[in-house]
Amino acid sequence: MSIPTVAPAIPAPMAFLELEITSRCQLTCASHCYAEAGPTKGHGTMTGEDWRRVIDQAADLGVKTVQCIGGEPTLHPEFTELVWHALNAGLGVQVFSNLYRVRAEHWELYGHPRVTLGTSYYSDDPEEHDSITGRKGSHDSTRANIVEAVRRGIHVKVGIIHMRDGQRSEEARAEMAALGVGRVHVDRVRGVGNAAKTLIPSTSELCGRCALGKAAILPDGKVAPCVLGRFLTAGDVKSGSLADVFAGQQWAQLAASIPRHHGSCVPDTCTPKEDSCQPSPGVTLGVSRGCNPDNDSEDCSPAETEACGPAYD
Repeated sequence: MSIPTVAPAIPAPMAFLELEITSRCQLTCASHCYAEAGPTKGHGTMTGEDWRRVIDQAADLGVKTVQCIGGEPTLHPEFTELVWHALNAGLGVQVFSNLYRVRAEHWELYGHPRVTLGTSYYSDDPEEHDSITGRKGSHDSTRANIVEAVRRGIHVKVGIIHMRDGQRSEEARAEMAALGVGRVHVDRVRGVGNAAKTLIPSTSELCGRCALGKAAILPDGKVAPCVLGRFLTAGDVKSGSLADVFAGQQWAQLAASIPRHHGSCVPDTCTPKEDSCQPSPGVTLGVSRGCNPDNDSEDCSPAETEACGPAYD
């Protein structure tokens, strides 16, 4: 998609970088997966060495946190090595996993003090959850691993994507809270990927904080304002560096083209720190630490809304 010619603004310093390391996933979320991931998809053209180079460049640019996402990031053959590479570079790491399967070595990794874990959950009803993910037994597996994460004292956040009338989203939120999950939010699905109603999604589907100190690297190395804004790209890290991309006019024009009035708080005050991104994007529907999703005012501070980020499947 071509980027409209807009007077570029001074780009915000990059603080949060999403690394979409694979398009492979055990689930088949046909109604909403932003990445159109699935069991037959590949890991893209970015090699492990490419990702390590990006991580090093991110650290040099002052990025504080990288997010490993997919698809299902743990299916990448170098997932563990990439997380450790980021940690050794001094970065914080957020892993967004469907928690369908967790290997023993990954539990050890998630217990690292600079690693946080996020997942998506759709309903307290197993049949409804499994119908959304397209994988029988996914509810029981994900729920059991959420329980295990809480038992281990792992910092876990759960996002519930509300996509249809009658979905037991609020019941799921209450269930997660009762299990001891400290961060639970109910958000609406965004019209991108499998949820797109048009060939090219509209920027109005974005939360309004994309490219404000955050960016995403896609499996082919292209740079986007976030994983949801994958239909807008400016440069790639296979033929150039992160620094070159973010210093370029194309990136500034891309950032300026995104409407900043969406989301449930004042977008210009929402910093894309790690704790401000949830696995499902959009407006928080449930009560979340005093946030009023219908009021674009100071009542919804960035720390309370936490409504930017990918609709993870």
